[in-house]
Amino acid sequence: MSINPPRRGSERGFGLVELVMFIVIVSIAVLGVLQALSSSARNSPDPMLRKQALAIAEGLLEEVRLAHFSYCDGNDPVAESPSTTSPASCTVAEGVGPEAGNSRPYDNVNDYVLAFGTPMTYSTDAAGNNFPNGYSATVTINPDSALGPAGAQISADATPANMNVLRITVAVSYPGGYSVVLDGYRTRYAPRSI
Repeated sequence: MSINPPRRGSERGFGLVELVMFIVIVSIAVLGVLQALSSSARNSPDPMLRKQALAIAEGLLEEVRLAHFSYCDGNDPVAESPSTTSPASCTVAEGVGPEAGNSRPYDNVNDYVLAFGTPMTYSTDAAGNNFPNGYSATVTINPDSALGPAGAQISADATPANMNVLRITVAVSYPGGYSVVLDGYRTRYAPRSI
């Protein structure tokens, strides 16, 4: 009986040259994937920056929406009177822009801007604390006549007697050239809105 010795060529494993080539190819592929991930992370907004901008926007929008919205200035003695049904009933009618001596938080929604449709920039919160470096906020207020279901919208325009709905837009820009924009509405519940 003759036994044939096994063939050495069929039992060969990886040689040193093949192993080195494998390591080089895998390293190049891993390096390419890591560079793509690094570039993606560098060019995308940081979630913490966006979350901080959103917190600033929500706080400022809430501050504006919680302000009174009445025909009369908050210091007017007839502001809470049930007979105050128009600006003509006021001793001191509420206008757009803060009154002399007013400070934040303002006593009326209209005080947060100097003119309708014109953004007002803020760099602090209501307590006077500065926003973090690189953050800035603007508030824009416009009368809005499109609030409500079709055919039953609340009438509104820029005249003090008909200014029943205000659309409040808060935009916060943050590092990297990004921004967060929030919109909200405030309706007048006059005369008992103080």
